[in-house]
Amino acid sequence: MSLAAAAPARHPLAGRVGLVAAAVVVLGEMIWLVAALPGAALVSDLGAMAVSSWAAVLCVGAARRHPVPLRRFWLLLATTMALAALGRTVWTVERLSGIDLPHTPLVGGLFTAGIVTGTAALLCSRAGGSSLIGQARTLLDGVIVGLALIPIGWVVVFRDLAAADLSDPLRTFGLLYPMFDLMQLTILVAVAGPGRPMWRALTLIGAGLAIRAGADAVYVSLVAHGSYAPGHPVDVCWPLSYLLVGLATRCPAPGGGDREDDAGESPLPPWWRVALPYLPVGGAIVAVMVSGQTPHLVFVGMMALLGVLALRQGLAANENLRLVARLRRLAYSDQLTGLPNRLTFIRRLRRALRAGGPVAVVLLDLDGFKQVNDRFGHAAGDRLLTTTAARMRDATGPDGMVARLGGDEFAVLVAGDRPVAPERLAVRLLAALEPLPGEEDLGVHPSASIGIAEYGPQHSSHTDLLRDADIAMYAAKAAGKSAWRTCTPELRESAVSRAELIADLRRAVDEGQLLMEFQPIVDLATGTVRSAEALVRWRHPRLGVLTPARFLPLAEETGLILAIDRWVIHEACRAAATWRERAPEVTVAVNIAAAHLCRPDLIATVTGAMGAAGLPPRALTLELTESALIEGSEAVLDRLAQLRDLGIRIAIDDFGTGYSSLSYLHRIPATELKIDRSFVARLGAGDSRAYATVEMVNRLAGAFDLAVVAEGVETGAQHAAVTAIGCRQGQGWRYGRPSALPDLLPTLAHERISG
Repeated sequence: MSLAAAAPARHPLAGRVGLVAAAVVVLGEMIWLVAALPGAALVSDLGAMAVSSWAAVLCVGAARRHPVPLRRFWLLLATTMALAALGRTVWTVERLSGIDLPHTPLVGGLFTAGIVTGTAALLCSRAGGSSLIGQARTLLDGVIVGLALIPIGWVVVFRDLAAADLSDPLRTFGLLYPMFDLMQLTILVAVAGPGRPMWRALTLIGAGLAIRAGADAVYVSLVAHGSYAPGHPVDVCWPLSYLLVGLATRCPAPGGGDREDDAGESPLPPWWRVALPYLPVGGAIVAVMVSGQTPHLVFVGMMALLGVLALRQGLAANENLRLVARLRRLAYSDQLTGLPNRLTFIRRLRRALRAGGPVAVVLLDLDGFKQVNDRFGHAAGDRLLTTTAARMRDATGPDGMVARLGGDEFAVLVAGDRPVAPERLAVRLLAALEPLPGEEDLGVHPSASIGIAEYGPQHSSHTDLLRDADIAMYAAKAAGKSAWRTCTPELRESAVSRAELIADLRRAVDEGQLLMEFQPIVDLATGTVRSAEALVRWRHPRLGVLTPARFLPLAEETGLILAIDRWVIHEACRAAATWRERAPEVTVAVNIAAAHLCRPDLIATVTGAMGAAGLPPRALTLELTESALIEGSEAVLDRLAQLRDLGIRIAIDDFGTGYSSLSYLHRIPATELKIDRSFVARLGAGDSRAYATVEMVNRLAGAFDLAVVAEGVETGAQHAAVTAIGCRQGQGWRYGRPSALPDLLPTLAHERISG
């Protein structure tokens, strides 16, 4: 438990007794004054002295209990209460000496000192401004309100009084107390800003200030009209305000207890809080206009108000300049690394292009930065970015401008009479980013790939130059990372063609450009075609028919493989349903991408396609690569098991080229293995190792009760070898090339393929 939380419980009984006693004093005084009992003036004075003294003692105790940032607040508030008690004591002594209303310099000085310390206490509260400028701005807002109330008070209270009634300066000064009260209330509202919840202690103190302001306003009006006498019922309001201050000392310290800025952005204040200091100014202007004459007090007040307004606007102008400077930093620099950001880089790049001369962009992207974030957290990633920025700045020196474009991407602008070639600068950057001793073991220092592009006739704008640098950077990544590449016409043409192909591929499914071909799978024991593998082709409007190797890798990178897979599954199921009208035992095999295995809707997609075509589950085989199966999660294996339970066959495609392992054969609910064509191709050349490999896979499949399909059988020798080994089925050009459905139908279950 913190000191602030535990302090109020040190003497709970004594605190409650004191509070009850003070409340009894205030209540007794109220009854006495309202009933107009004898000695009401003395009771009023003694009650105010007793409660203010009690509140001063409690404020000193609160200063001892609360955290350090709040001690000055409570000590100043204790001083204010002590000055109130002392001022009331002097007031009482002078009144008993024969002065009816002792507005003497001593009394005025004590009460004025209390106003000063009370105002200072509000500015020192936890909610107050943490800077001198902020505190000065808050103080000036309060002063503006107070000065604006002078002409308003004149019109409302004093307009019908003779000038002689206000000839005494001390008497006139006493009439300004309501102005001081409202000034303090304005400051309290200003310091209790919207950045954090309202502190209960300030709420009670604000209520006390509001009561005192009302009491002072009534007192001033009564005195000005000569109808006030000591012991008036309004006198109970002052000890009541002191009672609220004493009650505020029992409130716990606000959360945090310090002045550190909140991590998040503070909410904007409501419009009325911003306009609060200026609203009374309009009332003051109206009051001067309707007053008919301008007394000396009102004239001085208005001149002071103009001066304070000018000072306040000066502070606002200074704050605006600082805000503009901060906004410029936010707009043109990266907040994490301190480097120029993308906007600044592009502006400097465009300026360099307009100036003429050689211009080059060196684009750098960290390799493996995501792994650092995933393993060590984003704080470690931020430290890595900061370190990278510092090393790049040191390595570049005056030879270029380093900027952070976003994420883990940096750029260097090399322009004008550069003392170093961009290629040499790239080498320096790679050397500067090499891990220091110990960093390699920590695993928080990834490598970097760099792309270089120099402005030339092939570029029409800065965007073309940045595009070429990006192309070269990705070429460096493809070359093994931790390397640099310069953009060449060949790289540019390849990248542009690739981007155009991806754009065309997005329209291929919707516009019906995909087509299906089927390659027969032969039963080697009978020579009969019992199945076929569905192979997708793309009838490109400009490039002709493209094989899967040309576009499926792009589809996997862009996520378009999911739409293509769904189309292939539906088309293959419809084709198989057509075949089975001639040969009821014919099946179809469909390749499934690794991305589709991770989709929870895979089962719904497959069953929906079979249901729409009227195809039984046993007529469909899903082919999956080894890498896709091994990298799959338990959810993927469960999904495959559900498909297998439905009767759908599962084939492991290209077996032997991935991470072949006996352990995963136990886990995957496969029904057949497809031996990769690279092993079958060597059988015809008499490769004994290839023969042994295929024979071993065939025996392994038999042990696991898996059917075997030999892929890539193209010659009679290969056919003879896989048949002699004992493979059940074969697939390849030896038995038929991929063809459209009408060309395949005559061979299904009717044509025997001879050896």
